[in-house]
Amino acid sequence: MMKRGFDVFLALFVGVALLLPLLGLLALVRLTSKGPALYWSDRVGKNNILFKMPKIRTMRVGTPAVATHLLSNPDAVLTPMGSFLRRSSLDEIPQLWSILKGDMSFVGPRPALFNQGDLIALRSDVGVDRLVPGLTGWAQVNGRDSLSMPHKVALDQHYLQNRSFGLDLYILWLTFLRVIYTNDVSH
Repeated sequence: MMKRGFDVFLALFVGVALLLPLLGLLALVRLTSKGPALYWSDRVGKNNILFKMPKIRTMRVGTPAVATHLLSNPDAVLTPMGSFLRRSSLDEIPQLWSILKGDMSFVGPRPALFNQGDLIALRSDVGVDRLVPGLTGWAQVNGRDSLSMPHKVALDQHYLQNRSFGLDLYILWLTFLRVIYTNDVSH
């Protein structure tokens, strides 16, 4: 219960602080590429239940809904703002909405795409599917996009077995440092 209260408080605080920059980024995306500024992605939540997760759109309209590493040439489908938004992780700001709704937490395993059956199965095998997915997580601060899928799941399992409010605060701090220094981010 403490985690949920912290999530709501922090999401409201950060959401208010970032409201004007968010509106500016949404306007820039609309001005520099065709299509909506927000992209609603089908993601796998707690107990493998699907939910809609918003992001600032970084890919051109019509790009297949697959993990970036599965695209043959991700740079070809990025919007003019896409690379910057991904490197800075600013495309993740709208996920504060998912945190407020309870579909996500600040800390937990990153929500899988609906079509990442191999990742979903690996997580289910070790019980990670019982966790509320997070904006950031232990895997994100220990390699993010550079990790193999089994290694990512092992880190998610480590979080499951060792989760605490102190660990969450530590992960949030490490996330802040990783975002500032843009470590391990693809495109």
